[in-house]
Amino acid sequence: QQIQEEMNKQLFDNLVSFLRRSHSEFQEKATEWTCRMKSREIPTAALVLGVNVTDHDLTFKSLSEILQNNITPYVASLQAKDCPGIKNLMQKLMGQLMNCYVDADSSEEEDCAQVSPNRIRCSMTSLISWYENITKKTDSETPNRKRTSSRHLQSPPVVVIFKDMESFTTKVLQDFIVISSQHIHELPLILIFGIATSPMIIHSLLPHSISSLLCIELFQSLSCKEHLSTIIDKLLLTTQFAFKLSEKVLQVLINIFLYHDFSVQNFIKGFQLCIVEHFYSQPLSVLCCELSEAKKRVNSLSHSQCENIRRLPSFRRYVESQESEKQIALLTSDNFLKEAVQKLLEDLHVYHENYLPVLRCLHVFTSSLPKYPLGKQIRELHCACLESRVWETEDYESSLQLARMLNKSDLVTMLQKCVEIFVSSSGKDFDKVVEKLKDFLAQFQKLEGACQEQGESISSQKELQKKTDLYHLQKSLLELKESRRSKKLTKFEVLRFEVVDFIDSLVKNYLVPADHQTLHELVYFSRAGALREHLNAAPRVALHTALNNPGCYLKHQALRSDGGSLSNKAPDVCIVYKLHLECGRLINLVDWLEAFATVVTAAEGPSGDAAVSDQVDDVIHARFIRAVSELELLGFIKASKQKTDHVARLTWGGC
Repeated sequence: QQIQEEMNKQLFDNLVSFLRRSHSEFQEKATEWTCRMKSREIPTAALVLGVNVTDHDLTFKSLSEILQNNITPYVASLQAKDCPGIKNLMQKLMGQLMNCYVDADSSEEEDCAQVSPNRIRCSMTSLISWYENITKKTDSETPNRKRTSSRHLQSPPVVVIFKDMESFTTKVLQDFIVISSQHIHELPLILIFGIATSPMIIHSLLPHSISSLLCIELFQSLSCKEHLSTIIDKLLLTTQFAFKLSEKVLQVLINIFLYHDFSVQNFIKGFQLCIVEHFYSQPLSVLCCELSEAKKRVNSLSHSQCENIRRLPSFRRYVESQESEKQIALLTSDNFLKEAVQKLLEDLHVYHENYLPVLRCLHVFTSSLPKYPLGKQIRELHCACLESRVWETEDYESSLQLARMLNKSDLVTMLQKCVEIFVSSSGKDFDKVVEKLKDFLAQFQKLEGACQEQGESISSQKELQKKTDLYHLQKSLLELKESRRSKKLTKFEVLRFEVVDFIDSLVKNYLVPADHQTLHELVYFSRAGALREHLNAAPRVALHTALNNPGCYLKHQALRSDGGSLSNKAPDVCIVYKLHLECGRLINLVDWLEAFATVVTAAEGPSGDAAVSDQVDDVIHARFIRAVSELELLGFIKASKQKTDHVARLTWGGC
């Protein structure tokens, strides 16, 4: 929430400035406002938020709070589903505004009765009368009981937010705009259109005669991709939190974001689900906390928890790399194991402190290249480093080759950024790295022949461009290649190679994949399959499982089916579903009912009373009809036109 507030701060500040500017004349003098609004234009902010609709609610909630705190207490938020007609829109609008006033003013019961929406006709005239009474009452109040905050405008405007403008019907919008424009000199109204697609939707929904009544100013929020990158950068790529995501899990969340909904809120929910799943399924997740707290908890580990540590694959690799005496101590002595675990947890913490600055430094180089073999975003580079040894990949080699062709100004800029990253990092091993980078910068400043060398290369390239014949072009390229081989490297080229090699050495030392670290299982959640099952819905499989084996979801032992057997204790729709699986394309309802009655009455004894038997048959018949209706609602069957006493089956094959 803090990150989102920081990202939206500029947008909200611009909106607040727009509202203040729109009503500056109205604050000074009403006549000036009337003169200004002769054209009956309504100040309108077109707020383009993007297609990530699920994130809009939080944005509008924050926007409403800011407007109520700084501009006006009269803010109403409308949704298309609540406003099918102009009457519903006015009722919703007046209800929100009047309730807002009553809550803010804490008026007495008689005041509440005066502004009750049930006693006031929902019309623009009633709204104007209410606004005039409210403003007069505010002006006549004493300073001690002044309802309007000093931060509010003296004649606060009425702000109406249309959260989902695309979903509103054209007639409702047109009627409201026309009515509002006719009374704009009496009611200072400002509209805010929440747009998910494009600002052109305003002209698509509204004809020119209506849109000309709006004085529209466009506001663009950050794209959802930029929002996600910031979230990952400040939430995941930090040492502030011990919990981490593996490469596969992070890739699942990113793929769902990119290919499903572009929703940052859903990404955060997926991240929360990873936290819950990790602490629920990992017995040793008690050590996933701050380093000082984790060391304290290590001392209180039980023998069973120590055995769980010994079973971890990373710890077994660590034991195999030790001497035989230490191996025996690690596998037999709990106290010795706890001391080793404390040291390993500290090493894991140091690994993260060193990993992140080097990752950011490498991203400075890769994101400045003309091509992006390792990706432009830092999340792509992070995934590549978690997946394998990044320096062994072809993309990394391509990046190094491109980096060895950078000019002096680009290299100097990158080195300066890297120095800032390492200076601000919490890693303790980067003092020598900073000194080395500053030494490179000093050497670049002393170079004078780099510009001449660069000019020679440019002139040679111009000569190549003049040769349009393919044969001569190939010949010139071969000659240039041979000359470069025989030519001695300049000081700039030597220094450029040294810089790239130094960055390469940092990558090989500090960007080792996390799964190579001992005890990484304690802090890294890697169950991508479990996460995919939770987030990637498979409705048909879930529906088949629920109907075919209801005990799987109801957690009732008597409902668990063995070998496809039918239990009369199962829900009626489950019994009907299993029976329908044994039928062909057309199902005879009479035979189906008899089979259903046989299963339901299987565990019941014979009844001697005929009247009671008829009553039971009626109940079973009613239960069968209801179950078949539910199955039809779920889409498994439909009525058949061929035979009136049959239904057609719609689904085939297993799940």
